[in-house]
Amino acid sequence: MDRLKQIESFVAVATKGSLTAAAQAEGVAPAVMGRRIDALEERLGVKLLLRTTRRLSLTHEGTAFLEDCQRLLVDFANAEASVSAGGVKASGHLRITAPAGFGRRHVAPLVPDFLAQHPDVSLSLNLSDRVVDIVHEGFDCAVRVGDLADSSLVSMRLADNRRLCVGAPSYLRRAGLPQHPDELARHACLVLSSDASQSRGWAFTVDGQLQHIRPVGRLDCSDGQVLHDWCIAGLGLAWRSTWEVEADVAAGRLQSVLDDFAAPPNGIYALIPQRKHLPLRVRLWIDFLKHHYGSAEYWQRPARVEA
Repeated sequence: MDRLKQIESFVAVATKGSLTAAAQAEGVAPAVMGRRIDALEERLGVKLLLRTTRRLSLTHEGTAFLEDCQRLLVDFANAEASVSAGGVKASGHLRITAPAGFGRRHVAPLVPDFLAQHPDVSLSLNLSDRVVDIVHEGFDCAVRVGDLADSSLVSMRLADNRRLCVGAPSYLRRAGLPQHPDELARHACLVLSSDASQSRGWAFTVDGQLQHIRPVGRLDCSDGQVLHDWCIAGLGLAWRSTWEVEADVAAGRLQSVLDDFAAPPNGIYALIPQRKHLPLRVRLWIDFLKHHYGSAEYWQRPARVEA
């Protein structure tokens, strides 16, 4: 049996939630999908799906394998597109969404260069701190920063993203330096109120274990840039990405605290809907971001912000 077909069937069943739905999409009997999954599990020697008469769920191994399979299928489609496209130029309209702060600094400034390389492509950029439903709202690609929620979207990691707990020197002189994440309870914490990110709280490594803390404070805002400004003004502590505050820390406007408890970096990702055929313009956009974000020199130079 074709190994690729087994993997395609596994991804279809896992993302659609049932053998019947996956079989209907392909136009085959559910028993055919079942035999492919059985053959894949037997070949791997591991259970990927737990199936009952009422529901289907992924095992721990199946969840990890699903992410790898989704990337594999995207890479395979990209490889085919590279060959079949030949000298064909990318064209059409590209709809992109990204978080507002990161998008202003690290997406919008790259757009002119991308369009210059691909003159037959037009592009719409949506900047929003809410979690945009790219499937139902018709976006080709989303740039996301931080931990990703479980979904059927295909994700590709573009770069690492590290977070710092920071405060202005004026605030730290007034309130004191926290020595442990538990002490955040007595500090004024500036919290992102949107569901767009930080939904699990601020992350720290405590006694070798990743721990999420949900601090509270008198001030919260759905706009990360406002939190940044409030933090510089000395109104409290904030948990921000290095791409946002690194220059302020270097200049002394902000000071990082609790560095001994820093959590491992999360990621900057490109997300696309689950598609069999990825348009060339989308593949080239993702490759373009990978090229820039994958370069250490890119993150060391001052960010350009579009007016």
